[in-house]
Amino acid sequence: MFSIYGTSGQLFRGSMEQLRQVGGVGALARTGAILPVGRDGREAGEGPFGPNLPALKKPSPKDDLSHQDALNAYAQAQKVSQPRRPLTHVSDLMNRQPVTLPDSATVLQAWHMLADKGIGQAPVVDAAGQLVGLLTRADLLKPGRLPDPDSHVLVWRALLMQNIKDIMWTPVPSAAPESDIRHVARVLLDTGLPGLPVVDDHGRVAGFISRSDILRAVVTDPPLDLWG
Repeated sequence: MFSIYGTSGQLFRGSMEQLRQVGGVGALARTGAILPVGRDGREAGEGPFGPNLPALKKPSPKDDLSHQDALNAYAQAQKVSQPRRPLTHVSDLMNRQPVTLPDSATVLQAWHMLADKGIGQAPVVDAAGQLVGLLTRADLLKPGRLPDPDSHVLVWRALLMQNIKDIMWTPVPSAAPESDIRHVARVLLDTGLPGLPVVDDHGRVAGFISRSDILRAVVTDPPLDLWG
């Protein structure tokens, strides 16, 4: 089950198929793409920091033996058979201690919060703790919002003191703890959002599920059966 919350409260509640028919729940514009990293093209024997510096020292036989021992130990650990555990609902993967931002926060306060916690997005809640929006670092860094580098200091100050309600993503889709993980993945693809707030029946944020949470479940050990 999915819901949409905005500054006026709950605007929608229904299935994934119904959510996809709601106007305004579209893709978010991205500020830029990550460029691929290619090979550096150094010639054989050239040092890692340029042709005039020495190349890396060849490991000694003792170092190589220690490295092989570590690889053998890892290979043995991989042979341990562990049962697959089916994952079906958002509650199996979600972060149960999400970081939230009050809707009274300024751009500067929100930026510090996201940076201090090392996260890229956070649900925005009102004084009653109900979901009203979602703020991402992409929202804070949209080129169209930023003043010119040579703008007066007061212009930059006005930007930093702006309320996040003016720039947050709202209305925002949310998921219930019992929502199907595959449906959440579909909504993330449709909207381009990095994650969805997870709310209880009263619209209060109970967790957060991100694309990273789903990817982590795919690659983690013991193996997890997302489609069990």
